[in-house]
Amino acid sequence: MIIYLHGFRSSPQSRKALQVRAALQQRGRAGDYVCPQLPASPRAAAELIEPMAATEDPARLVLIGSSLGGYYATWLAERTGCRAVLLNPAIRPYEDLRAHLGVQPVFFSDAQIDMRPEYLDELLALDTPRITRPERYFLLAATGDEVIDYRTMVAKYAGARQHVIQGSDHQIAEFAQYLDEVLAFCGAGATA
Repeated sequence: MIIYLHGFRSSPQSRKALQVRAALQQRGRAGDYVCPQLPASPRAAAELIEPMAATEDPARLVLIGSSLGGYYATWLAERTGCRAVLLNPAIRPYEDLRAHLGVQPVFFSDAQIDMRPEYLDELLALDTPRITRPERYFLLAATGDEVIDYRTMVAKYAGARQHVIQGSDHQIAEFAQYLDEVLAFCGAGATA
């Protein structure tokens, strides 16, 4: 089972989420993919994803988290013991998102979210300063990420499998190039 956790102001219709879904469909694994719409409230997001993960055997569950979804994936992987793929994961969103308070448009949608000040405290409550068992993690980080300094990602996930992309951007525009590597880590590498 793969649970894809999208980033801030994103949705299940994000390019990377759709690419993962399509690749799993091609492999005959469409039923092993879930990508929930995450609420703006980090507490509500945690309350949504934790029960989803609890229904799966941690040995079979893999989280793929992009940006803020990577922050959530780290928190959830530490709670459940499952594996996680992190795509330019947020490291300190409780600081970084302070500049994005108020009503924000959601990418790939006509929806909006209201980023409230109390959500910063909710993010801090989910902070995972250090990971345990780094072998459970795969970090895909871009040196050209214009939102998060890739060096903070590399440092936080020291000891984990890491693929540092020279250049690129926060959304990892050429994600399709790395999809097979990501799915192989998830245990979904073979085409049906």
